[in-house]
Amino acid sequence: MEQDTSKFTIIRAKDGKGLMEAKCMTVAPWGETARAGMDRVMAAGASGGENVTILVDIPGFSIANVWFKHGYPLPLHSHSADCLYYIVAGSIKLGTEELGPRDSFFIPSGVPYTYKPGPDGVELLEIRTQNTFDFVNYSNGAGFWDKAVESVEKNREAWKTAERPKIDA
Repeated sequence: MEQDTSKFTIIRAKDGKGLMEAKCMTVAPWGETARAGMDRVMAAGASGGENVTILVDIPGFSIANVWFKHGYPLPLHSHSADCLYYIVAGSIKLGTEELGPRDSFFIPSGVPYTYKPGPDGVELLEIRTQNTFDFVNYSNGAGFWDKAVESVEKNREAWKTAERPKIDA
């Protein structure tokens, strides 16, 4: 449900909704290998490695707060909306680039991408000029999903007590 913008509005983080509860993302159909792989990853405990909250949902504008813990396996994917990412704390590896606090990156609509959370994980903001978007998976090979399950199994106990990465002063 979009927030009211007919007047001055304060939006509090505590009022944010989870990604699935907010119903802002649709998921394109997955191939058989990818669907089976994702099912294995979820059964291994992947949901413990991420926290995504939709903080702002006003007409034509949305912000998601994302916390991916170290080792969270993000599949190669794209969205149907341009997105500007702002790293609040922690770090990522995006291709050959290491990005940290206050770094940003822009992914145009339809461009496949992935990144790996750094050793302390990453907290970032996803800023879009659309309220709804899709998730198109490109990780269709069994090799990615085998490694993803391995990463979840290796990290799931640490995820239970993991803390958000510290914000530099």
